Amino acid sequence: MNKYELCVVLSAKLDDEERAAAIEKIKGFITRYNGTVVEPIEEWGKKRLAYEIQHMKEAYYYFIPFTGDANTPNELEDQVRIMEPVIRYLVVKPEEETAKTKKHEPAAEAVAE
Repeated sequence: MNKYELCVVLSAKLDDEERAAAIEKIKGFITRYNGTVVEPIEEWGKKRLAYEIQHMKEAYYYFIPFTGDANTPNELEDQVRIMEPVIRYLVVKPEEETAKTKKHEPAAEAVAE
């Protein structure tokens, strides 16, 4: 199973119950397509958008880490794309910590001291 991260931006016009229902629906899509939601789901709250989208200047941001097979992100995107409360979304595969990045971190700490 691969690790993935979904950042989803929901309409600011939704109330708490509608946002919770949208997140539950997304979690259902993840499990339907052989994925597992890795708790906790982070609610970043209502933030100002960098530019106006669909006549909105603010939206709610959520960060949902999950694991799944290679097809899970594509299937998830197909479903999230057509959800009405979703303004924007992005699924990424996080970078794994490599030996090269581990090697450079102690050097950076030594310089700081």
